[in-house]
This record gives sequence, C-alpha cells and structure tokens, in this order.
Amino acid sequence: MAIFSSSTPAREGGAPEPQRRRGEPTAVSIIGKDMTITGDLETEGVIKVEGAVRGTIRAATQVLVSPGATIDGDLHTREAVVGGTVRGTIHAEERVEVQATAVIAGDIHTTRILVVEGGQVNGEIKMGEAAERRMAAPAKSDEQQPAWSES
Repeated sequence: MAIFSSSTPAREGGAPEPQRRRGEPTAVSIIGKDMTITGDLETEGVIKVEGAVRGTIRAATQVLVSPGATIDGDLHTREAVVGGTVRGTIHAEERVEVQATAVIAGDIHTTRILVVEGGQVNGEIKMGEAAERRMAAPAKSDEQQPAWSES
C-alpha cells in the first residue's frame, strides 16, 4: 500500500510539501474551554473557540464560537457561527449564524445572515453590496478618514 509514500516535491530540509485535494476536509484548530489566547490567529482551515481569544482571528474557512466562549477582537472568515460572545466586527464573505446564546457587540459585514430567536446583535448589519465594498476596502487610518461619514 502506498498510503505513506509521497510523490510530492520536498521542501527545504527534505520534508514533503503537503498537498490539499479538492473536497478534502480542512484542519480544525480548537481553543479549549480552559484556554485564553492573547494575540492574532490565522489559518486556512477552521478555528473553534471554546475558551477566550483577545485578538483578531483570520480563518479562511470558518470560525465557530461555542456557547460560553468569548472573543475580544475582529473575525475575518468565509463563514462564522456564533454561540458565545464576540466584541468586535465580524467580516464573513458568505454567511453569519447568530445562535440563541450569542451576544455580538459590534458590526457584521456579510452576504447572508441567520439570527436565531434570543441571539443578540448590538451593532450594524451590512449585507450585499455594502458589505462587499467594506470587506474589499483596506482599512484607513484616522488621518485619512474624511470629516463626514455615510449614514
């Protein structure tokens, strides 16, 4: 059986370069209930938060926030499912699900959203073209922002 053999080119140091096949499941990183992370997180896969994160999370696939979990920072992902507390802006390219146990103190920018009865959103929800423009636009520093703002 060739299950352990690799025909992929080697990286520096001789280790084979990993290949991701279409349809192959992505990696899941879990922040446990008894864990607090201070700093930014980034992955091509899924991040499941059961504990606490203080920083920005960038997950190419999905961010899962379990009931009882807390995030103090922004989320950037394709899909966010929130059952805990998020204090920051959620930028989701495709979808946000706000579960009944969720508390979001910040804005949401997405193309689709589901808010289950009991879920709380204390911020603006921007969908469609407005959300797409906001996600595509680079953040401006306070010095570059105009004195007026859109309503």
